[in-house]
Amino acid sequence: MKINNQPVLRTLLVMTCAAILFAGGAAFAQEADAPAKAQLSFPGEYVRQVINDEAIVNLGYRTANASVGQEWLMVEISMTVLPDHDMTLKREDFWLTTPDGTRVDLATQEEFNKGSGSVRALDARANISRDSLNYLPPRANIPCRIGFFSDSSTPARGLTYSQFSMTPNSACGGRLYWIVPGGIQYGRYFLNIQLPDQVMQVPFSIMTKEELKEAKAKVKEWQKEQKAKAKAEKAAAKNQEK
Repeated sequence: MKINNQPVLRTLLVMTCAAILFAGGAAFAQEADAPAKAQLSFPGEYVRQVINDEAIVNLGYRTANASVGQEWLMVEISMTVLPDHDMTLKREDFWLTTPDGTRVDLATQEEFNKGSGSVRALDARANISRDSLNYLPPRANIPCRIGFFSDSSTPARGLTYSQFSMTPNSACGGRLYWIVPGGIQYGRYFLNIQLPDQVMQVPFSIMTKEELKEAKAKVKEWQKEQKAKAKAEKAAAKNQEK
């Protein structure tokens, strides 16, 4: 099904994955226990969005899901803040929780430099196949780089910064990197962000092929049902106009 209307597509994707969640899809069900103050949604198979009373965060982890067994885990994020919640975040405000509950702090720039071969391979893979994280409100229209990491081979990435600031008009984005002890394993992870008043948690699951196949099948089935429903509603509306 091809949809050119982006707002409609976004709504369909969010509803699709919500339907999977409540239908009992294994990979999605284990992410359902997001903090009570937060609203969790699934704009895509590898995209998670969390909104609380301070900020909006979108996380993409397609590359991480394809890196099982490797020590470097990379995710992409976009984020902004709600009105009256301007804030400055530092690199120590971001950390990862692994399936066994281990806290992993962001890699240092020095570790990033030493692991440049592995990191560049991840970046190359992410550049080829990536998911849109353009799920911020229209007011967030001023680009803002989350520059905790820089690579001399990609000057466009710019300098390394230990912090960044956001206003409700900011559309901040960047890639985050961790060295995972024992390598990436299947299961549920959390991206944790220390906001001024609370810790924001974005859950995401590294899925097995079976779980991913099940999720994709449910998405496809639901989209087919929604297409038929929309067609029926359109026909009914047309009949009422006669």
